[in-house]
Amino acid sequence: MITDNLHNGDRAKIFLDSNFWESEGWFEGTVARIDPYSEHRGFFWVELDTPVQSKQGGLTNRVSVLNLKNIKKIN
Repeated sequence: MITDNLHNGDRAKIFLDSNFWESEGWFEGTVARIDPYSEHRGFFWVELDTPVQSKQGGLTNRVSVLNLKNIKKIN
């Protein structure tokens, strides 16, 4: 699995798309867990610094990211 750059506890920023979230843009948080998806991919669970609202109306501060282009490590 390609997780060489991101590990549990790392600071990261994730991109949320307005198709699923009320606010579109980059949000910062901490990688809380990495679940395997396939040999080369994983689900990155990120605990956000501030809660975000989904299109369905619920608030959450834990978001999963599968697409690696939507998550970046913060140095």
